[in-house]
Amino acid sequence: MYDPKQIIEDDKSFVWHPYSSTHNPTDNYPVVSANGVRLQLADGRQLIDGMASWWSAIHGYNHPTLNQAVNKQIEDMSHVMFGGLTHPQAVSLCKTLVEITPKDLDKVFLADSGSVSVEVAIKMALQYWLSQGIKSKTKLLSLRNGYHGDTFGAMSLCDPITGMHHLFEHSMPQHLFAEAPTMGFDTAFDERHIADLKRQLSEQHQQIAAVIVEPIVQGAGGMRFYSPDYLKRIRELCDEFNVLLIADEIATGFGRTGKLFACEHANISPDILCLGKAITGGYMTLAATLCSNKVARGICDGEAGVLMHGPTFMGNPLACAVANASIQLLLDSPWQQTIKRIEQQLLRELSPAKALTQVDSVRVLGAIGVIEMKEAVVMTELTPKFVDAGIWVRPFGKLIYIMPPYIISSEDLSLLTSRLVNVITTS
Repeated sequence: MYDPKQIIEDDKSFVWHPYSSTHNPTDNYPVVSANGVRLQLADGRQLIDGMASWWSAIHGYNHPTLNQAVNKQIEDMSHVMFGGLTHPQAVSLCKTLVEITPKDLDKVFLADSGSVSVEVAIKMALQYWLSQGIKSKTKLLSLRNGYHGDTFGAMSLCDPITGMHHLFEHSMPQHLFAEAPTMGFDTAFDERHIADLKRQLSEQHQQIAAVIVEPIVQGAGGMRFYSPDYLKRIRELCDEFNVLLIADEIATGFGRTGKLFACEHANISPDILCLGKAITGGYMTLAATLCSNKVARGICDGEAGVLMHGPTFMGNPLACAVANASIQLLLDSPWQQTIKRIEQQLLRELSPAKALTQVDSVRVLGAIGVIEMKEAVVMTELTPKFVDAGIWVRPFGKLIYIMPPYIISSEDLSLLTSRLVNVITTS
């Protein structure tokens, strides 16, 4: 048996959690097991998980198919270096990713995490132009309110003003930022919406190696949804000004927005694509950076002749095995209908929150439901109320949002949404 109090005490003494202080550590909730959409706490309580473990556990927890994939692979080997060696699980995964992602993304570089996949994308873009003998293209153009990860290269592409990393602004590479899209997903696109990005490309394309965007959904930067026509125009402008396009689909990939990849809403293909989070169904850390043959050839024709990156745990067999199983599980399911069901239910059941005076707006896209408050929430006050209500929701800033596992039943989703709205109403 677990002693919840001892776990919490030791956790405070020895563990440093993400975005937390060691001065006055909060009581983190000890999870001792998980199954389906429920987290089992050490004190006996169960929580319906509205976060899918930071958006990754799309099939829920303890899924027999994914468990079997990991168990089978570990009997053969848990890891082998990827330099000079390969293995069936990695080859199969890369082949599948090329087949299911937008067209012309023909090469796959496997990485450790989403942030690292962005680092790889940055290297690809910069090294591509260096290999062409164009040394002036050293900047990337990103969007305000964007978020691309916590490592230094990835941080440098996050909004330097409203983002989480302004403390490091003098230590990071300096890139360029265009105004964030201001229209909603269903808003009619107007060329004025993209005027700032177009101006910067026109004036500075000779120093811009790539534009990087989160397609359709700006995630941790505000859970903002924007028009597919805006994304389509970015692709056109990158082509016009001879700039690469990087799509960061770490959060949106594998069905979350109602398309397998968010780029499909605009029917565009980037030059470089970053994937992560749901790639393994939340079982293990793994990411991938895909690129076109044009980019791959351009890099390998250059001075180095190779892409200058090589993580120790690149192509980990366990992670690749569970990724293969997770992707196949998704593709074999009626996932489009599932996401549509979740979307319609979120629209219906979160709508009552619009009437609350403390709520600014409610928005839904695919399996993403967002309630934006007028004022920033106090997470240390609100989180215990969610836990007492039997749900796991982790708000940030003004945002209270849910991105549940796809396997959630209509009944459990109703419990999640009704309890969520009730906590907001009574707080």
